[in-house]
Amino acid sequence: VQLQASGGGFVQAGGSLRISCAASGRTFSRGAMGWFRQTPGKEREFVAAIRGDANRIYYLDSVKGRFTLSRDNAKNTVYLQMNNLKPEDTAVYYCATRLIWHINYYDPSNYNYWGQGTLVTVSS
Repeated sequence: VQLQASGGGFVQAGGSLRISCAASGRTFSRGAMGWFRQTPGKEREFVAAIRGDANRIYYLDSVKGRFTLSRDNAKNTVYLQMNNLKPEDTAVYYCATRLIWHINYYDPSNYNYWGQGTLVTVSS
C-alpha cells in the first residue's frame, strides 16, 4: 500500500484548506484511513479517521464542526476539508491506513502504512 498526501499550504486564520490522500495497492475497505498531525517536539496526534466497512467517521474534539473527512471510492482517495483554521492547527499532516479495523483508531501505532506528510501553516 502506498499513500500520497497533498494539498497542504499556507493560510490565514479563519481560512480553509483541503488535503488529500490517494491510496494505491490494497484498499482499506475493511480497515481504516486516518489523518494525524505532528508539530516539532510533540507526539503525532489523531485528527480524524474513517472506518472502511461502516463508513463511520471519527474526529478529534477540537476539530469537530471545522474539519470534514470524506472519501471517493472510485479514486481510492480520502479528503480532509479544514475550515475555520486556527494557528494551533499548524502541523505536518499525515494520512495513514490499516487494512483491518482496530478499535483504537486514534492510536498512530495501530496504523501500518503512512503517507509522506503535508505541511499546513495557519498564520494569526
